[in-house]
Amino acid sequence: MSLALDKPRSPKRPAARRGNGELYSWLFMRLSGLLLVVLVLGHLFIMNILDGGVHKINFGFVAGRWASPFWQFWDLAMLWLAQIHGGNGVRTVINDYARKDSTRFWLKMLLYVSMVLIIALGTFVIFTFDPNISN
Repeated sequence: MSLALDKPRSPKRPAARRGNGELYSWLFMRLSGLLLVVLVLGHLFIMNILDGGVHKINFGFVAGRWASPFWQFWDLAMLWLAQIHGGNGVRTVINDYARKDSTRFWLKMLLYVSMVLIIALGTFVIFTFDPNISN
């Protein structure tokens, strides 16, 4: 006695051919999160313990700190990683909760534009900061 199953009634459709974008996004979130922990905890340790606490932070302190390419790169890395990491998280939330395609599209466009503006403005400030303010 042989049991045979009928073919399913739904039409066959080709398997979805997607790239590995979500895999790379997932991997980026893990790696950037680890790097951000190191950068932010290092920043907090240096600013609050080694450099004497937040009461010493003023315009002159920032001017002296950003005179060094090392600190410019450190702060730039924190800015870029935090913005892209957070933006990627918000993109995931938009994909999960926006019901309509048009809503999802416009929310992500608003997110991407705001990310580019914040990164561009922050990078501009870090690299063009002039400690010599003329009255």
